[in-house]
Amino acid sequence: MEPAPSEDKVAQAEKIKEQGNAAFKNKQYKEAIDLYSKAIELNPSEPAYLTNRAASYIALKRFRPALADCQAAMNIQKPPPVKTLLRLARCQAALGDSGPAMSTIRAALSEEPTNAQAQQLQTKIEELEGHLEKFERARKQCDWGMARLALDKCLQSIEADPAEVPIEWRLWRVELELARANWDGANVAANDALRQHSSSPDALTARGLVLFLCGKLPQAVQHVQQALRLDPGHVNAQKLRKRVKEVERLKEEGNTFFKTGKFEEAIDKYTEALDVIGEVETEGKGGQIRSTLLSNRATTLVKLSRHQEALEDTDNALRLVPTSYKALRTRARINLVLENYDGAVQDFKSAIHEASAEGSTSEAEIRTLKTELKQAELDLKRSKTKDYYKILGVSRDCSSAEIKKAYRKQSLMHHPDKGGDEEKFKLVVEAHAVLSDPAKRERYDQGDDDDSGMGDAGFGGMNDVNLAELFAQFHGARGGGFGSAGGFGGGGFGGGGGFGGAGFGGQGFGGAGSRRSYSQGFPF
Repeated sequence: MEPAPSEDKVAQAEKIKEQGNAAFKNKQYKEAIDLYSKAIELNPSEPAYLTNRAASYIALKRFRPALADCQAAMNIQKPPPVKTLLRLARCQAALGDSGPAMSTIRAALSEEPTNAQAQQLQTKIEELEGHLEKFERARKQCDWGMARLALDKCLQSIEADPAEVPIEWRLWRVELELARANWDGANVAANDALRQHSSSPDALTARGLVLFLCGKLPQAVQHVQQALRLDPGHVNAQKLRKRVKEVERLKEEGNTFFKTGKFEEAIDKYTEALDVIGEVETEGKGGQIRSTLLSNRATTLVKLSRHQEALEDTDNALRLVPTSYKALRTRARINLVLENYDGAVQDFKSAIHEASAEGSTSEAEIRTLKTELKQAELDLKRSKTKDYYKILGVSRDCSSAEIKKAYRKQSLMHHPDKGGDEEKFKLVVEAHAVLSDPAKRERYDQGDDDDSGMGDAGFGGMNDVNLAELFAQFHGARGGGFGSAGGFGGGGFGGGGGFGGAGFGGQGFGGAGSRRSYSQGFPF
């Protein structure tokens, strides 16, 4: 128990208190706080000085120090007067402590049931409790939009300065933004929580989780380790550190396998990492780090020509992060292989847009994307006409010798005298006429149209073909080849090559079509 102050100190304290009262009336609240503080130093056992200073803090919306003063005054005042109880309840409500605030206001109303200020404050506290109940209910139901609205109402209903918003509420905001996959919002909320509560292990862990889900693994580890330095037994921080390090290890091992061409092993590591990340709704279903690992696995699957699986992974990656230009680029390339040219063109355009907006993409990468877009547009245009390469069952980068060999094979297979289809035979001859001519083939590959009106493809259609002349090419030489009509030399059809096999169902009309070898880019 502190010794009683001397009469001189009591008188001096009272005089300073009056000066504080004058400053308060003049709305000079900071000066009033300084004066009340001096009075408290002279006579710390006088509760009026504490409650007066609390009133000054409240005027400045500094409710936390005001709360401490009210609690200190109540320890001196037995029982506390209603005036002190009202100030205490107001501080508690302003800081979001609705339960304690309601208990305090009920104590005040039990002393003065008709106190208008107490009744008004009780109504405000009941409103706050209602918003908190709505928040908890929506949160349990995973109704994140409604939960966010209820939390906003809670924030609007308290008087506290933003700096004094309860840390629990700030962490709720982080949780809601993560569940809504609002990564910018989650980053802002986590930074705000950490700025106001820099020594809070909870705030550091929340920031670490956001960084992890955003794919910033080293920074995530740093924040979690800082949380564990403050609280070595923090369970959530311990779990998160283990999880981040595991994903970091598996991702790096997968990348190493990819670099060395061990694609199956790389896929296994990426899959393990994805299992550790998970798809929890409250974490935005895995966030940007999951999108990255899905995109990496898709790139590796493409290397193994497992295009449908790769397409599924890129689709899932883009559901998580629709703006990922790397995932868009990978899907565009897959769509080309699968001959979905419309999809490829759209994805390349989107990839260019996102890469340009990102700001960190090099000009060389963007130029490459534009080149690929141009080729995809040509493929799309060509797909709307006859595909001569498909008709002959050859790839687009085939040699002239391969074209000649394919022509021999397909011509014999579809020759009407051999029981073949006349229309297919015409198409084979038409395809050969274009692809065997370097100039026509170049124009065809560029998607150019010939204005000479030669058939659907613009390169020598078969509308006016004289079948008698074509058949003569086959029979006139009696096995000696096609002769001078532009068919084949004297080698005829002999030899071990044979003419069975692909036809028009396999490598012909319905065959593999275009196959490109792209540098898929190292996983990211």
